[in-house]
Amino acid sequence: MKCKIKRNDTVKIIAGKLKGETGKVRYVFPDKGQVIVEGLNMVTKHVKATAEGPGRKFKKEAPIHISNVAYWDASAGQIVKIGFKNEVDANGKRRSVRINKKTGEAI
Repeated sequence: MKCKIKRNDTVKIIAGKLKGETGKVRYVFPDKGQVIVEGLNMVTKHVKATAEGPGRKFKKEAPIHISNVAYWDASAGQIVKIGFKNEVDANGKRRSVRINKKTGEAI
């Protein structure tokens, strides 16, 4: 399945406990259908003490399912649906371009 959300996109969370928050996508896991959004969905990770060092706790971002996020268009100030359009560039190569479904502009 082709993933519509890419790394460094700004997304808005549309479902769950963080509904309404916006952030930048740090990682995308297309095989699992999940994304990690920078600074959101923080969980506490516990690490057991070893011979090399003491145990500790730290916060890290947990993945969010891709169906719970939507692309955020900052210029329009709203979420938008993403579609794909095939274009031919100057060299004659076909390539797929992401577009805003409402306006038809390339993203």
